[in-house]
Amino acid sequence: MTIYEELEARGLIAQVTDEKEIRDLVNGGKAKFYIGFDPTADSLHVGHFMALCLMKRLQMAGNTPVVLIGGGTGYIGDPSGRTDMRSMMTPETIQHNCDCFKVQMSRFIEFGEDKAIMVNNADWLLNLNYIELLREVGACFSVNNMLRAECYKQRMEKGLSFLEFNYMIMQSYDFYYLYQHYGCNMQFGGDDQWSNMLGGTELIRRKLGKDAYAMTITLLLNSEGKKMGKTAAGAVWLDPKKTSPYDFYQYWRNVEDADVLKCLRMLTFLPLEQIVEMDKWEGSQLNRAKEILAFELTELVHGKEEAEKAQEAARSIFGGGGAEGMPTATVEESDLTDGGMDILTLLVKSGLCQSRSDARRNVQQGGVTADDEKVTDVELKFDGETLRKGVVLRRGKKNFKKVVLQ
Repeated sequence: MTIYEELEARGLIAQVTDEKEIRDLVNGGKAKFYIGFDPTADSLHVGHFMALCLMKRLQMAGNTPVVLIGGGTGYIGDPSGRTDMRSMMTPETIQHNCDCFKVQMSRFIEFGEDKAIMVNNADWLLNLNYIELLREVGACFSVNNMLRAECYKQRMEKGLSFLEFNYMIMQSYDFYYLYQHYGCNMQFGGDDQWSNMLGGTELIRRKLGKDAYAMTITLLLNSEGKKMGKTAAGAVWLDPKKTSPYDFYQYWRNVEDADVLKCLRMLTFLPLEQIVEMDKWEGSQLNRAKEILAFELTELVHGKEEAEKAQEAARSIFGGGGAEGMPTATVEESDLTDGGMDILTLLVKSGLCQSRSDARRNVQQGGVTADDEKVTDVELKFDGETLRKGVVLRRGKKNFKKVVLQ
C-alpha cells in the first residue's frame, strides 16, 4: 500500500485538486508541503493532533514538512468556524506562543537540514507594503467569490470586520511566498480551510502560470478535530503543565464507542490490518480498544514512561485499587480561608471544574463525590487536617483527583 492509499484508507483525505499529480508527488517522496498553525495559545491542543500525525506520516514516507507558524496572520485571526471576532494578541504573546509550538512539534516531526523546517509568516507579512499588496495580490481575488466562501458565512451573520476579511488574502499569499522562496508545492489543511487553500492555489497559477505546481489537499474531519480540543472541563492541551498525562490518557480512554475505531485509524500509527481486526470487537472489547488508543496517543505526546504511569493509575482507580497512582493536585496554606476550604473552591483548585459556577452546577446535579460520599451541600467545607491527609474528589464517573494540602 502506498502512502497516499494509506491516507485514503485511514479516512484522512476529503478533497484534493490535481489528484494524479498529488498522488505521484506524495508516493514518490517529492512533496514539500505546508500546514499552518496560528499561535492563539501557548500550547497546541488535541484539535491539532490530526495535522501533527499527518506531517509525521508523510515525513516517514520521505516527504518534507514545512511548518508555518502564523506569527503574522495571528495579528488578524482566522474567522473560519467563528461567530465572533478573535481577541487581539500582543506581538510578545504571539512570539511566546510560536516558541512553545516549536518545542511541542519536535516530538512529532524531525527538524534539521534536509528535514522539516519551521517558518513564521510574520517574516514576510509584517513587511508588506499595503498598496503593493493590493496591486499584486488583491487584483487576483473576486469579492463576490470571497463572500460565498464557507469560512466567512458564520461571521457574516453578526458582522465580518474588514480586518478578518483580509485573512484569506494573507493565507493565500503565504502559499505564494512559500512556493517561490522554499519550493513548497503542496498545502494541507482542514475541510474548513478549503476556500482559503483554493485561494492560494489560484493565486500561484494566476501569477506564475498554469504550469506552476501548486496543489491542495484537505483532511477529513479536521474541523471536527478542532472541536476535540474542548471538553466540559476545558481544553485538552499537549502541554503537561496544562493537561496532565493522566488527564490526557483519560480523555482518549473516554471517547464514544462509535469514535474509537475512527480515532485509531486517523491518529495512531498502528498497522491498518490490526485496526481492521478491532473493527470486529464488541461490548467489553471496545474498552480494550479505548485503552490501546489512549496509550498510543499518550506515548506519542508524553513518552512511554508517562503513558505507562497513566495507564496503571487508571486501571488502579477504576479497577477498585484505590487512590494509589491517582493524579494529585496540591493546595497551599495561603489558599485556606479560616483554616479550611469549601467544596467549590476545592473543585476549581483541583482542575476538575473551570469555575465556581461550574462547580456549583456539578454539585447541584449530583455529579460530585468526596472520599466516595456524594456531595449535596455547596457550602461543604474541609478543614486543614482533613486536607493534609488528602481528599479524593470525583466529578462525573471518570474524572478523579486527590487534593492534598502541602
